[in-house]
Amino acid sequence: MTDHRLDVLAALADEVTQRQQASPENSYTAKLLSQGVEKCAKKFGEEAVELALASVLRDTTHVAAEAADVLYHLLVLLAASDVKLSGVMAELARRQGVGGLAEKASRPKD
Repeated sequence: MTDHRLDVLAALADEVTQRQQASPENSYTAKLLSQGVEKCAKKFGEEAVELALASVLRDTTHVAAEAADVLYHLLVLLAASDVKLSGVMAELARRQGVGGLAEKASRPKD
């Protein structure tokens, strides 16, 4: 099995949680969180666009850096939304083994 270093992601999620108590003057994470879910969502979206653009350019070093930014900002957005990474992982586990089309079809219609 490939080492995906998910322990690093879990440690980062814990750090984001801890930084919620930090001063916004001393922590970028605390500053983002203090600005509310809307600002966190905007930053996440900006980083996702940067990742998409780097991917189109096929610049693998830039893609990895932007993907790291996306994962960080996702964790901040989850914290701002009061959603734990463990909840996301539980949802992924629930979907495991279910084909993408079948899983999508099982969702409630909006």
